[in-house]
Amino acid sequence: MQHVRLTAFLLVAILSLLTAAQSGRSLLAQERSDAYTAPYQTRALDIYKQLISYRTAAGQGLVPTAMEFLAGRFAAAGFDKEDIHLIRMPIDGGEESSILIVRYRGDGSSGLKPVLFTAHVDVVDALASDWERDPFSLTEDDGFFFARGSSDDKFGVTQLTATFLRLKDEGYVPNRDLIIGFTGDEETGMVTTQALANKYRDLTDAAFALNADGGGGVLNEAGRPESFLVQTAEKTYATFELTVTNPGGHSSTPRTDNAIYDLADAIEKLRAFRFPVQVNEATRIYLSTVGKIRGGKVGDAMMRLAEDPTDKAAADVLWNEPGEVGVTRTTCIPTMLRGGHAENALPQSVTLTVNCRIFPGVEIADVEATLRDVVANPSIDFVVLDDPEASPASDIREDVMSAVKAGVDRIHPGTPLVPYMAPYGTDGKHFRIAGIPTYGVMGLFMKDSDRFEHGLNERVPVRAFFDALEFWYAVMHEVSGPKSGQ
Repeated sequence: MQHVRLTAFLLVAILSLLTAAQSGRSLLAQERSDAYTAPYQTRALDIYKQLISYRTAAGQGLVPTAMEFLAGRFAAAGFDKEDIHLIRMPIDGGEESSILIVRYRGDGSSGLKPVLFTAHVDVVDALASDWERDPFSLTEDDGFFFARGSSDDKFGVTQLTATFLRLKDEGYVPNRDLIIGFTGDEETGMVTTQALANKYRDLTDAAFALNADGGGGVLNEAGRPESFLVQTAEKTYATFELTVTNPGGHSSTPRTDNAIYDLADAIEKLRAFRFPVQVNEATRIYLSTVGKIRGGKVGDAMMRLAEDPTDKAAADVLWNEPGEVGVTRTTCIPTMLRGGHAENALPQSVTLTVNCRIFPGVEIADVEATLRDVVANPSIDFVVLDDPEASPASDIREDVMSAVKAGVDRIHPGTPLVPYMAPYGTDGKHFRIAGIPTYGVMGLFMKDSDRFEHGLNERVPVRAFFDALEFWYAVMHEVSGPKSGQ
């Protein structure tokens, strides 16, 4: 009878595996939170749920409330009041936001400067009417946690908070200070980020920063770990407005110099233009390593471009890959149009918005000059929006890579680490500008097809949430614990 039961069990298990494989779903995504019952795990989930419940989007005024909640958890865990700094400040539009700085004091035995850990509490807004589930209530369904901010970036905030509390519970004494710095407007003006990096530098100065809002683990579509991206650089975000003005007139008496025609000509020229391919240390390693893993036409092009950035055929292949083109060059893309004032009148003004993501080391003024040359119409007026700043790349440090390897090996041993330049923007930009080398190492492993940051059904796998607790635990031990021979 036992043999029959065992055979039946194996048949059921095999059928389950086949079903998962046929559906293309990751086995990692089938776990439930009630399988994780250690006190530090249940506490982390409680923090996650509470954080999610605060609608910390621009205009809601709830970032200070969320920060107060977090500060209370640190105080209750025994962190000294003088090591918890909750600071309110106005941000763009006059709204009040806040930052939170928490110092975990070490014994100083290493003689090393502190390590800064950063993440952001604010989120892109979400409307309940658009979602299948309440975006501001953590929902567990089919092996995933769903909510706005479940990945970007209340995931990171929760992970760092929970790991500090876990270490405190265990009586851990680091050999250097560890600092948390949470920001409140990363998704908008980054005013709080600049304050952390500059105004309150005496509280946040560090040898380097680990940003829980960048990089991270890549699962293939079968749910197996492929690589772990270590974000060492990010592109500069800059937006230009191109405006054509014209005397206009009645639509029954058309002019040959219609403002819309002039702008349409400019758009066609921008569409045909490509900035030159560029590589740096991080992108060269990324292209060669990920290209080898990916294989096929795209993988081959990635490896060839890493070897020879002048390989036009390889560059052409990646030009048609939205997920990779941003790693290879500066990009400037039209995103908005406005113009005209009446259906029966010639337009007096037409404006095109062009958003650029600029390769590290390229000056914003040089990009503008290039766009002017491409458009080749001196009557078009160029305006740079806001006050964009270029961010330098951070060197690939051995101590950082060793710490990240310790975290990755704790949950997915042997997964290759790949330096990475992000085509998007994070708080890391301002820390790098301020002279603190910064590395995006979100401890989250996911499939690309499950990523919905800023969109509907934002989610993270249940197992990935609890795995990340182990990742950060190992990382913090590695950067602040005794090494062999010490």
